[in-house]
Amino acid sequence: MRPLFKGMIIALIHICIVSSLGAKLLYDRTVRPRVWALATPFDPNLPIRGRYVSLQLAVEPWGIQETTPGSGWVPPQSVILRVENGRLVAETDPNKLRYEPGDNHVRFIQWQDRQLAVLERPIAFFIPEHVPDPSRLQAREELWVEVTIPRKGPPRPIRLGLKKADGPIMPLDLR
Repeated sequence: MRPLFKGMIIALIHICIVSSLGAKLLYDRTVRPRVWALATPFDPNLPIRGRYVSLQLAVEPWGIQETTPGSGWVPPQSVILRVENGRLVAETDPNKLRYEPGDNHVRFIQWQDRQLAVLERPIAFFIPEHVPDPSRLQAREELWVEVTIPRKGPPRPIRLGLKKADGPIMPLDLR
């Protein structure tokens, strides 16, 4: 077999692998549930930054108790994410009794004079260079993100939206 032919076969295999991942993500986006979730902007302390907004997703905790460090402190338990009545809900996973780092976990934070339950791992939403940072909010504005909820792993962001006061969520045009 000639080297050029071998190289073409390897390139074709790589294209198939990348295409299958893209097809799976598109399939999940059409089949898996979607929901708008309140997002709290999160500024990670990373030396390498891209053009993205790092967001913590607020969830509605079902059966999750807030734990505080100290005597008898228990690490956060794994949670299952699902959509219930148009809300992103986190419920304790009964099949996982111990802390597993790769799972979704919830922690409680204080944000804009209220206490929120947020997913422990922030998600990144990549934005074009010419778009102003959507995480810099005006007074009485909230940043929301539409996400797909996969079977495993963190939610996958689709688009961002702004909600002013008590109005509807207005999707942002970030093109």
